[in-house]
Amino acid sequence: MRTITTSDAVAVRLAGRKVQWRELAFEGALLLALLVSLLFLVTLLVDITIKAMPVLTGRPADFISRGLSPDPTRAGVGTSILGSVTITAGVALFAFPMGIGTAIYLEEYAANNRLTRLIRTNIRNLAGVPSIVFGILGFAIFVRLVAAVGLGGSVNGRNVLAAGLTLAALVLPIVIITASEALNAVPSGIREAGFGVGATRWEVTRHHVLPAAAPGILTGTVLTLSRAFGETAPLLLVGAVTGFFTLGEGASVMDKLTSAYTALPVTVFSWSRQPSEEFRALAAAAIVALLAVLLTANAAAIILRNRYERKW
Repeated sequence: MRTITTSDAVAVRLAGRKVQWRELAFEGALLLALLVSLLFLVTLLVDITIKAMPVLTGRPADFISRGLSPDPTRAGVGTSILGSVTITAGVALFAFPMGIGTAIYLEEYAANNRLTRLIRTNIRNLAGVPSIVFGILGFAIFVRLVAAVGLGGSVNGRNVLAAGLTLAALVLPIVIITASEALNAVPSGIREAGFGVGATRWEVTRHHVLPAAAPGILTGTVLTLSRAFGETAPLLLVGAVTGFFTLGEGASVMDKLTSAYTALPVTVFSWSRQPSEEFRALAAAAIVALLAVLLTANAAAIILRNRYERKW
């Protein structure tokens, strides 16, 4: 006599159940919401691509390599991409060590008391604060701090260093949250096995917990970099240039870090406000370039995650 397994019993039960019209209606509403969202997204992408085609097909290399210019036939996003990459590097330098270190302390070392729970709650609340508030913070604190330590340059603190600190403060709560979730996802048996053979807490964290959590941490940190790369409002408050400027070719690295700067989202914002149709086409092409950079960063996150998952 054949024994009926649990899965067989559940399958028979589901097959004999009456049609639940409420469930079907709810599932259909969810599917409709997904399709409508995709329709809007595809429409926007097609519209932007069509508007950007004259620039992308006419002078793609020249558009990517040239800097800002009042002449739409000579303007490009080379300077803007360089500014965004520099700011993003500053965000990685300031936010990642502090954010990952904070997550390790909260999850592996801190006691589960009222103070720790209060800190975690405040970190999650900060992750939901609008970016414009961090822009005000950067203008009030980081711009003055950079100027006070003698790195203000000719723009009195409104430079790449202040921008990097501002966006680092913006993404820091998100880095902490994503790293904490990745650490929480590591099975407790891995920790217990390490402690069972006499390893210290740091040895268990360094050699067992962190390698296991590395895919989630890398994915979260790269996605937060994408968030920082696409921000506009905080940069406008901390002095990003929206017009046209030039920096001498013989300028040193410190001059570039302490002088006027711009970024790709700010350039899109500036060009989209111009009345000329040529600049609007440039804005569409810059949006395509911004999307290409963000998709590349997301692809890098997926590749790194898969690589560390296979290694682990």
